Amino acid sequence: MTTSATGRTRLDWGTLGLLTFPPLSWAGNAIVGHYAAGAIPPITLNFARWALAGLLLAPYVWRGVREHAAALRQHAGVIAAMGMLSVSVYNAMQYLALTTSSPINVTLIGASAPIFLLIIGALFFRERVRGWHVAGALLCLAGVGVVMLRGDPARLAQLDFVAGDLFMLAGTITWSAYTWLLRKKRPDLPLAVLLFAQIVAGVAACVPFVAWELLSGSVPIHWNGKALGILVYVATIPSLLAYFAWDRAIARAGAQLPVFFFTLTPVFAALMSSALLGDWPRWYHAAGLGAIVAGIWIANRR
Repeated sequence: MTTSATGRTRLDWGTLGLLTFPPLSWAGNAIVGHYAAGAIPPITLNFARWALAGLLLAPYVWRGVREHAAALRQHAGVIAAMGMLSVSVYNAMQYLALTTSSPINVTLIGASAPIFLLIIGALFFRERVRGWHVAGALLCLAGVGVVMLRGDPARLAQLDFVAGDLFMLAGTITWSAYTWLLRKKRPDLPLAVLLFAQIVAGVAACVPFVAWELLSGSVPIHWNGKALGILVYVATIPSLLAYFAWDRAIARAGAQLPVFFFTLTPVFAALMSSALLGDWPRWYHAAGLGAIVAGIWIANRR
């Protein structure tokens, strides 16, 4: 990333790739999560995803974990909260959402996370809110509302929401709370060590819910080539690789610009849904995306 004589930043191809890869991966995660419905229970899929990701990461971070053992013990409470909010709750909510909602809807609702960041920051962290912040938040929430109502205001009077949309809305709020915790309380640890510690905490928090899901027998597990392929994909591409790419992108491009690339996730999800699932976008998807992007742009303008 370079700066021109006029003071404007110009993206190099490396930074552009780092910014684009995570939303592309997360869109793929939504498609695969929808495809997994009926083959692997959603909470079990989330547990297996992060357990495998932790096992793959362990050989590379074990020395760092031992070197930072004292800091890990000191910040155990914060790390446990981070792991529960991100690995356990948010990702489980997303897979639960995909059992009844479409990948396009789920990623559009998830794209509103920057606005919930603004709201949570104002309510709980005393962040200053300006007029354009409020305008952007309202516009973004209107976009989410259009998607959740499927463009039909009559659904609001009937409270006829798809359960998956509500799960994803709750998950997006949870992710926003995690992001603030990461920003305000992040332990001074290397990225890989912190990620591994969060995975361990999140996987441990998943255990009772996985046990309940398996004992209830609502969705039997079919371990075959399809299920194993899904598991390997979600444990590597949208988990480990996308996480590291996003961290490097923020380090190179700053905190503001990646927010706009985050909104590419529903665009990629729409293209993939059309090509792979035959799920063509509707007019309310375009209207919702436009409102969300405009709201984020207004809220983040200087």
